[in-house]
Amino acid sequence: MSLEKGSGTVFVDRFTDGVLDPSKPMLGPVKDGGFIVANTAPGCWGPMITPELKGGHEVTVPVAVAGAEPGDAIAIRIKDVLVTSIATASGNDTTPDASRFKGDPYVAKQCPSCGAYHPKTVLEGIGQGAVRCASCGAEISPFAFTSGYTIVFDHERKLAVTLDKQGAEKVARDSQHYSAKPDHSIQNPILAFAPADLVGVATRMRPFLGQLGTTPSLPFPDSHNAGDFGAFLVGAPHEFAREKEELACRTDGHMDVNTVRAGAVLICPVKVPGGGVYVGDMHAFQGNGEIAGHTADVAGVVTLQVSVIKGLKIDGPVLLPVEEDLPHLAKPLTCAEKHALKSLAEKWGVAKMEEDAPVCFIGTGASMNEAIDNGLERASSVLDMPLPEVKNRATVAGAIEIGRAPGVVMVTFRCPVDRLERIGLMPFVKQQYSL
Repeated sequence: MSLEKGSGTVFVDRFTDGVLDPSKPMLGPVKDGGFIVANTAPGCWGPMITPELKGGHEVTVPVAVAGAEPGDAIAIRIKDVLVTSIATASGNDTTPDASRFKGDPYVAKQCPSCGAYHPKTVLEGIGQGAVRCASCGAEISPFAFTSGYTIVFDHERKLAVTLDKQGAEKVARDSQHYSAKPDHSIQNPILAFAPADLVGVATRMRPFLGQLGTTPSLPFPDSHNAGDFGAFLVGAPHEFAREKEELACRTDGHMDVNTVRAGAVLICPVKVPGGGVYVGDMHAFQGNGEIAGHTADVAGVVTLQVSVIKGLKIDGPVLLPVEEDLPHLAKPLTCAEKHALKSLAEKWGVAKMEEDAPVCFIGTGASMNEAIDNGLERASSVLDMPLPEVKNRATVAGAIEIGRAPGVVMVTFRCPVDRLERIGLMPFVKQQYSL
């Protein structure tokens, strides 16, 4: 596949088997400045109860970007995120039967009866025992709900409400329809479990992408392409085991950061030729931290625009959220604020205030403290800025926010413009915040 030329738009409706493998063929390439339009499958719960899938999600086959080489970065403008599911189900999880997996229930599922590894399954009826081994008929899902809910969306995809048992069972009996699962998705719809522990709970929808990124330089289960989930691979008793040092090959595409939504720009590292942009795990909504472990995973249609940034070597994602999603202290200064600050500075003999603009570095790790350290160190390295200065700026003109427990954070602060210009980010920052 030549990476010199590419199509203006690449349409994606195919999915991986749950593993991001750089040795496998990519789609495309899409040209620099071109578009990727993808019909995504629900993440988390559906793949979790589908042993045939070797990752915790079912993400799109990666798309190569023309001209992208290791050591570059790819800026992904999220143009549109449209929920197509009519309903979904989610909740807290438990693993009641350790014989149904080898060490990790997300990636190493097996039949407790016939021993088949990553077996095909069939759905028999509804409820938490509905997923059965296609070979021997045994109950096979390694996950069950401790507290779960079924939730439906309004026509405009703005509001949602949880159903009672009768409503959940009605949806479960036609789970393929209500989930809007794409044609080439093989997951079992989680709606078949019909959970109904929360009834009549209302919420607002604000969809975003739990998975968006580039292909790692070693094979990783899709849900483990992050510092927190990736830590489970170290010393694991299955074929996806990794050494601790090999976790540096990840690209942190699995973020579950709720500001990775329409209007945002995500800058991703290129660690393999073509980059390999993939997407999935769309969420209808999520409070910071995803503290229940899961949220409302949905199918949808995503439109992305990609641009290659030559020579920008980053280890993990850099995010430019929409302005309203920025922390209070990190928002660009208004004209009125700048005018007042100029007078204040002159009064105290400060000859010139620095020009600055917002930027957010994603950090991940096995714990929240490790994720914070990772995000701060990434900012320090990319901006060539002393670590103590990064800490000061994140305190004075920014914030550290939780993306996902146990270990994804956003380190956001207003950064000197000359630093952003030096690394080639300022054109994207100017456009994003109308500077």
